[in-house]
Amino acid sequence: MSGFQRYFMELSYEGSAFHGWQIQNNSHTVQESIETALSTYFKSPISIMGSGRTDTGVHASMQVCHFDYSENFDREKLLRGLNGILPKQIAIHSIRKVIPDAHARFDAEERSYVYRMLFRKNPFIDHLAWTSYVRPDIDLMNQAASALLKHEDFESFSKVKTEVNNFRCQIKKAVWEQNGEELLFHITANRFLRGMVRAIVGTLVEIGMGRRQVEEMDAIIESRDRKKAGKSAPAQGLFLSKIVYPEKIYLD
Repeated sequence: MSGFQRYFMELSYEGSAFHGWQIQNNSHTVQESIETALSTYFKSPISIMGSGRTDTGVHASMQVCHFDYSENFDREKLLRGLNGILPKQIAIHSIRKVIPDAHARFDAEERSYVYRMLFRKNPFIDHLAWTSYVRPDIDLMNQAASALLKHEDFESFSKVKTEVNNFRCQIKKAVWEQNGEELLFHITANRFLRGMVRAIVGTLVEIGMGRRQVEEMDAIIESRDRKKAGKSAPAQGLFLSKIVYPEKIYLD
């Protein structure tokens, strides 16, 4: 876009109050909230493009979006202004200049998610985790999760009604860890399919609960059939946690 400077904006949000990231008719979304705040601040229509969409109820400890603007402005002042306009569930952390063709979605080299499980009721953080009163076997879940690194086609964990026709992802990390009273699942890949992480978590937890065998994981993946995988884990436990970009796109 001639005469415009592109900016990458890093933010976080607590997703309980939103119908996901992407703008939808008659729904309160994160993208709509940020575009409204930017347009209010600049007194002109501003649109943004995110690194990817998150579903209703999913959170982001790190999300990135880009926008274009033609005039100079004080980025620290914009940062304070946006955080004053936006609802308390959204926080803007940084605004950086990038090269003109940098793209928040297509230039992302890898993305990471964290899924959080609790095992006793906690009214302060129940909306930020899946509370289960049965503790799954972490060793069984990690044995099954290791199968994810051997495959590239994950249609079995994709939402069925999507426009996607490429189900290939390169998963670089998939591991459960004990963190005090919590279980955390960390997964990193170059890209993710719609609903993929929650479907994987749900399947692994079924294995950890003894409802499925570790050896089933390869067969589930190879079937390329969503019906063969487990039920999706609840949205409130999922966080988009990190997005990596090449340093060469940044101008400061």
